[in-house]
Amino acid sequence: MTANTSGLHHVTAIAGDPQANIDFYIRGLGLRMVKKTVNFDDPSTYHLYYGDESGRPGTLMTFFPWRGIAPGRIGAGQSTSTAFSIPEGTLGWWQKHFKALGVESTITRESADEERLSLRDPDGLQLDLVASSTIDPRNPWDSASVPAEYAVRGQHSSVLTVADPDKTVAVLTEDLGLHLVGTSGNRTRLAAGNGGPGNLIDVIADPKAQPGLTAGGTVHHIAFRVPDVATQENWRQELVGHGFHVTDILDRQYFTSIYFREPGGVLYEIATDTPGFDVDEPLLELGRSLKLPPWLEPSREAIEHSVARIELPAENNPALAGR
Repeated sequence: MTANTSGLHHVTAIAGDPQANIDFYIRGLGLRMVKKTVNFDDPSTYHLYYGDESGRPGTLMTFFPWRGIAPGRIGAGQSTSTAFSIPEGTLGWWQKHFKALGVESTITRESADEERLSLRDPDGLQLDLVASSTIDPRNPWDSASVPAEYAVRGQHSSVLTVADPDKTVAVLTEDLGLHLVGTSGNRTRLAAGNGGPGNLIDVIADPKAQPGLTAGGTVHHIAFRVPDVATQENWRQELVGHGFHVTDILDRQYFTSIYFREPGGVLYEIATDTPGFDVDEPLLELGRSLKLPPWLEPSREAIEHSVARIELPAENNPALAGR
């Protein structure tokens, strides 16, 4: 490949009630909502983006919340767990924090270098908070719910569960430019660039797993980073040349995207780092207003009546509290 991904860009999952989603990810996980928009393919529902202060690539978790959606099934052909990076030595604080919110969690240690807190969000989505001996230099969002010394630094890794890992690993290494870190049992770890939090993919081989069903509480797709549209277009041409069915470049307003499905069934997106989330509202006001792309603006009144009423906690925009 002429380009290699520089790591994870975002993970997109499916939720049910948007207010429960907002309360959990802002007050529970301590992230900032950096954009409130709609699903461009279904403008009757939101597309909510959470991340650090400015929504930098690699810190982002996004959701399509469909009210009343049936629960999905986590299984083969999916990203089955999403991990966030937190400082070493903070898992005890996090476990007490979630206990106070009525969220059950479990601490495990899979290696000498990583300890993790496992829990589920209100829709049953599997999440892990990973405290690693590898220092994560990214600055966190310092929220009222989660002080900076404990706060999430961004994405840590994603777990992909597939029946047969060989072709999945081949795509990650040969087509996306990741490199093998190591294997342990049925788990293969790969890394982009220099590795570390935000650049890791774990592939789990589970030939007995049921195929996943994409609905409430499951990941829809994971996105990898690319610096700009020109690189993205070159990458798209190479993927098509390798026999993948790749979408056209799609304008997501805050980045552009292409999508393709790898042989194990996981849907991949390749998303640009630019232009970012402050192209249509100031940094201090991120997430406050419903933002629509130009082609949906003529339908704003109908869209605002069709989406659920939600409230954004004041801590999301502390400099504007009371305004």
